[in-house]
Amino acid sequence: MNPVRKRRLYLIILMVMGISAAAGFALNAFNQNMMFFFSPSEVVAGKAPDNHVFRLGGMVVKGSVQRTQGTLTVHFKLTDNVKVVTVQHTGILPDLFREGQGVVAKGRLGEGGVFVADQVLAKHDENYMPPEVAGVMKTAADGKPGKANDP
Repeated sequence: MNPVRKRRLYLIILMVMGISAAAGFALNAFNQNMMFFFSPSEVVAGKAPDNHVFRLGGMVVKGSVQRTQGTLTVHFKLTDNVKVVTVQHTGILPDLFREGQGVVAKGRLGEGGVFVADQVLAKHDENYMPPEVAGVMKTAADGKPGKANDP
């Protein structure tokens, strides 16, 4: 093989390796940033990951909001009208957060099945419900498995 062809072959191999590495890094970043949505029924059934951040949505159970004195920690329960999951959030809740309203919480599953939320999102007016929560509530009412895991 003459030196020109050898150099071209090495250049092509080097470019393929570079493109492969870039694609690998992009897929790894995408996988780390992917966040799934789960309903309380799916979390109770053990379908939610233990070591990965995900979204949990449902309705805040009336009478379940408990605030810890002297801290910003709040415990409340979320339901999809089938199962209930306890949520713990440390921080300021949205102004529109209240019992009986739909919310979506982002966080991870903690000890004892308690969902530790980093962020809580509440609806923005009296007619709005997050699409994920509306879908979960509809499937819970129908009693059929739904598409709650769409990212």
